[in-house]
Amino acid sequence: MMLARVADSLYWIGRYVERAEHVSRLSDIMLSATLDQNEAAINVAHVALAAVGEEEDDKTGRATLEAVHDLIFDREDAGSVVNSLARGRENARQVRDQITTEMWERLNLLYLRVTGPDAEHAFTQRSSSFLHEIIADLHLFMGATDATMSHGEGWRFLLLGVHLERAQLIARLLEVCFGEAEGRLPLADHLTQMSVLRMACALEPYLRVYTAELEPKHLLEFLMFDQEFPRSIRYATLRMEEHLTSLARHTEHPAHSGPERLAGRLSSRLEFADMEEQQGAGPLLTAVVAECSRIHHAIYETFVAYPLEQRLPA
Repeated sequence: MMLARVADSLYWIGRYVERAEHVSRLSDIMLSATLDQNEAAINVAHVALAAVGEEEDDKTGRATLEAVHDLIFDREDAGSVVNSLARGRENARQVRDQITTEMWERLNLLYLRVTGPDAEHAFTQRSSSFLHEIIADLHLFMGATDATMSHGEGWRFLLLGVHLERAQLIARLLEVCFGEAEGRLPLADHLTQMSVLRMACALEPYLRVYTAELEPKHLLEFLMFDQEFPRSIRYATLRMEEHLTSLARHTEHPAHSGPERLAGRLSSRLEFADMEEQQGAGPLLTAVVAECSRIHHAIYETFVAYPLEQRLPA
């Protein structure tokens, strides 16, 4: 079994990279939608900001470009792109001997470009292109990870972080539109529906399944339950279960390794979910976020912060 600090760093690299890519994409879609100053465009901005946990009266009342600027560069916001990249890079630096040169160079160059002296000026001059480049570089990082890193324990910890973060992010996005909160933002228009699919990088995959029929019910089913789409909640939980089951084989005390059982339980819950019996998606989406949090804590208890006597010979 690899060192706990190494597993921890690789796990958080995956989470921070996924978070940075998600926020960058939501920011780009906000900018694209609000080129048309109409009610539907404003609704898209509200959905995007609510999905990343921003208070509506905090940023949606200001110019969209300024709000997106803060989502990218605000050092006081723990979820901003620059903070996610900084933390991901720092974790990568700590385990430089465990990742490949290609991975390090891609992440390091992206961090330096986003934190450089000309970064904010470049964003102001060509906002959409700037965001597209961040997203493309993060995709290249994940491609380099898959193509150059040995597919052993370290690779599994990194991808475990990616899929757990992804499941939570997509669940929170869907909660904004289908949850039970009073301020939820229903998908009442074509632009908002298309934008939410694009926020999950799902427009083309969705259209291949449902053709041109944009229906909130189908959108929800696709992003929650499709087993082939890599950004659906169901797909993410299946991969979490797969990686945790493999990692659990390396633990000396399997009786204490609970995260794979939690992931399996969540996966089964999604497999057999009946939305009509549950009276809507809200309770299930809330459960996904809560179960992902429990899986995170179980990962720490099993692989990172376990009692020392569990690893010492009797």
